Amino acid sequence: MLEGKASIKETDMPEKMHMQAMACASQVLDNLHDVFDCISIAAHIKKEFDKMYGSGWQCVVGSNFGCFFTHAPGTFIYFSLETLNFLIFKGASS
Repeated sequence: MLEGKASIKETDMPEKMHMQAMACASQVLDNLHDVFDCISIAAHIKKEFDKMYGSGWQCVVGSNFGCFFTHAPGTFIYFSLETLNFLIFKGASS
């Protein structure tokens, strides 16, 4: 089980929400046979957050990526777990 082994790099989420984000990532990595299938990992996390907190969530998973985005306040987390980085946020209208 990987839960509790994530390293938060940046977040503005409430603690309960970012604990759920890391637990969701840990669970999908524990249950997935191919931990390098970043698209499936991201899709799973996005669907879970859509269910828990309403639609509009985005998730990026990988070992090397850049990004620039606008997010709703209190809905952003960037963390690493094992060799992967996770970016989860809810989009904001401009």
